[in-house]
Amino acid sequence: MTVQLPRKELFDIPAGVIYLDGNSLGPLPATVSAHVTDVIEHQWGAQLIRAWNESDWMGQPARVGDRIARLIGAPAGSVVMGDTLSIKVYQALAASLELRPDRRIILSDTGNFPTDLYMAEGLLRTLDGDHELRVVDPENVEHCIDESVAVVMLTQVDYRSGRLHDMQRLTALTQEAGAISLWDLAHSAGALPVELTATQCEFAVGCTYKYLNGGPGSPAFIYVRPDLIQRIQPALSGWMGHDAPFAFEPDYRPAPSVQRMRVGTPPVIQMSALEAALDAWEGVDMQAIRAASIALSERFILEVDQRCPALTLASPRDPQSRGSQVSFTCQHGYAIMQALIAQGVIGDFRAPNIIRFGITPLYLDETDIISAVDILQEVLDNERWKQPQFQVKREVT
Repeated sequence: MTVQLPRKELFDIPAGVIYLDGNSLGPLPATVSAHVTDVIEHQWGAQLIRAWNESDWMGQPARVGDRIARLIGAPAGSVVMGDTLSIKVYQALAASLELRPDRRIILSDTGNFPTDLYMAEGLLRTLDGDHELRVVDPENVEHCIDESVAVVMLTQVDYRSGRLHDMQRLTALTQEAGAISLWDLAHSAGALPVELTATQCEFAVGCTYKYLNGGPGSPAFIYVRPDLIQRIQPALSGWMGHDAPFAFEPDYRPAPSVQRMRVGTPPVIQMSALEAALDAWEGVDMQAIRAASIALSERFILEVDQRCPALTLASPRDPQSRGSQVSFTCQHGYAIMQALIAQGVIGDFRAPNIIRFGITPLYLDETDIISAVDILQEVLDNERWKQPQFQVKREVT
C-alpha cells in the first residue's frame, strides 16, 4: 500500500526548525534511538559475541543492501553494505579498470564529488603510470566518450548545483564505446527514481546518510551488475569478502556473490541505525517522491525569484534536469546561510558562493517551503547576515 507524503511523524526534527539540509545529512528518524539502544543493551550487552549469530549481525550487510536495492531499481543480491563511500568508489573503479586492461582513461567531470576524483588519483598512483584521469565539463562528457576510455565515472546529481545527468543515455553511450559505467548515487538514492536494472550500468555506489537518513558516518553501498560479479577480483580483498571468512585460509578466495565486495568487519551499531531508518521508506513510491520534490522545488524557486532578487538560481531551471536540491549563488553566501540557520532554516554553503537547500518530501510540505522563504526574505531585506557572528567561518560549512 502506497503511503501519503509527507511522513513528518516519523522524524525527530526540533521544534521551530525547517530542515532543508537532508541532501547533506538526513534528520533522525523517530525509531532509530530505541532500536540502537536495543542493539547496544540487548544484543551487544546481553548476547555479547553470540549476537553475530543470534541477532544475525553477519547477515546485516546483505539484508540492508537488499532494502536499498529496492530504492535504486536493483535486484536482490546485487547490493552490499560496508565501509565508506570513498572505499566503495575505489573498489568499483579498480574493478572497472581490470575489466578493460587495454584502456587507460578514466573519464569524469567537474561536477563529480571531489572524493571520487581523489580516490581515482590515489588508485592511479599505484598502477603502471600511463593511466590518466580526464576531467571535463559536465556538458562535454558525452562528446569525450570514445574507444580510449576504460571507465566513465560520474555522480548522477551534481552536489553543488543539483544538475542531473541522464544516466540512461550516458550509460548507453559508454557501453557503445566499449567502456565501463560507474555511477555515484550519493545525491540520488532516496531523492529520485533510479533504475539500475533498466539502465544496465556495471557499477554504482552511494552513501546512506543523506536522503536515506542513516546518520553521520552510516555505511556506504556498492552495486555490481549480477552478470559481472563472478568476473571481479576485488582490489581490497578483505576477510569479510572471502568465500569462507571463518575457515581462516591463508590465501584469499572471493565469495561467489556480491559479498566479495565486503572488506572489513561491518559497523554493526551504525548499520543498525540505518536499518531502522529505512523503515521510513516502507510503502513509499519513488515516483511519488519525485513528483512531490519537483512541486516543492518549483514553488521554492518561484518564491525566491519573486522576493529575493539578490539570489541567482544555480540549479537548472528545468525540473527534469535537476535532482532534489535547489542552489543559488549570491555574494556573502556563507554569512547569509549562517543568519538563516540562526533563524531556524537549515541549509548549507558550498564554496565559493553557493547556498543549497535540500527538498525532501518525506518530511517537508508547502507550508515549510513558504515559511523558509519568508525567513530568507527577512534576513536579506534587513541585512541580518551582516552581524559579526555570521562572518566567522566554521570548519564545516
